Amino acid sequence: MKIRTAAIALLLQSSAGVASANDTVFAGGFDPVWVLGYHVGYEADEYPTDKVDFAAMSHVIIGVVSPNADGSLNTTFDIDTVNGPIWAKGVATAAHAAGRKALLMIGGSGSSTGFEGAAGNSNRSSFVTHLLAAMDAAGADGLDLDWEPLDPVDYTIFTALAQGLRNTRPAMLLTAPVYAININLSTAPDPFFGTIAPLFDRIDVMTYDMEWPADGWKSWFTSALYGETATTPMSVDSSVSFYLNSGVPRSKLGVGIGFYGVCWHGVTGPRQTIGKNAGIYGSDNTYSYHNIVTAYYSLANYHYDLPAQASYLANATAFGPGNGCNFLSYEDGQSIAAKGDYVRRNGLAGTIIWNIGEGYVPEDVGHENALLDAVNAAFQPGN
Repeated sequence: MKIRTAAIALLLQSSAGVASANDTVFAGGFDPVWVLGYHVGYEADEYPTDKVDFAAMSHVIIGVVSPNADGSLNTTFDIDTVNGPIWAKGVATAAHAAGRKALLMIGGSGSSTGFEGAAGNSNRSSFVTHLLAAMDAAGADGLDLDWEPLDPVDYTIFTALAQGLRNTRPAMLLTAPVYAININLSTAPDPFFGTIAPLFDRIDVMTYDMEWPADGWKSWFTSALYGETATTPMSVDSSVSFYLNSGVPRSKLGVGIGFYGVCWHGVTGPRQTIGKNAGIYGSDNTYSYHNIVTAYYSLANYHYDLPAQASYLANATAFGPGNGCNFLSYEDGQSIAAKGDYVRRNGLAGTIIWNIGEGYVPEDVGHENALLDAVNAAFQPGN
């Protein structure tokens, strides 16, 4: 199948971006940015290790390791108890051979119960021991503490966990992803994030899936760079402002890129009223970038929203397999270039990607990693 179409060609376009009034423009002297790409065991067959484009990243985050409430760990990596750890070690070894670093992802969506028990006073010491043992067994350089959701009631034990890891292994890499911000719910800075920043090498905002089909929202993009309003209350820029105002240094704050899209029915673009028959039909995994360019993309349906710096497909007639989509928001080369420009203009630390396997398109021979190529061009990790 030939898919070297305008969809892929758009990946190589660059964009100067549209500056926000809140942007702080830095005139050179940037520190090297980090590109941290999540690679998960359930994508191991779809994205074999020897096909991974390590050059496009500075760090690969290998997942998923799940915390148990007693301080022990589930290290199947969503494969099994034997082959999961073997796969993880193989990814770390390949990353090192490419001159890149590797971290283990700990937790993920819905992991708070396990974290709360494991990081509590009675189990924390054992938990730290198990975490470092898993890191060493995989040959990884650090850990990514993906505590979701991290509620204020957990701030104290989260800090104690990070401090315990840092005290025990001072030179390890330690990162944490945090939620994007809804301006209707979060306005005042939260000094907690500034307080923990010295313990972490990077704090990265998960600026994807920033849409919602209820509660007075209008249709919106999965990762708008700008454009937050009362009815579209999330953007990369407003989330970055929140964490900067909360005390996270620019040099430690990264933004997120999703290698998947969000499919809507009943609306044909952004900023539209969501009727009773409209809504989101799927996002992560089902609408991977691979699936979008092989089954949903057409040049006739392609649009780029300059105010939000976001790409999308749209048509009044549903397109794609199954029930199809009327509005499909996703990342491409143009939106990624805008995010790279934004990061450098604002002196930020880089980006995280969820997840790199969803961007792999083996059918497009010679351009299988085109989305990572766009990331590499936009962020130039390590340069």
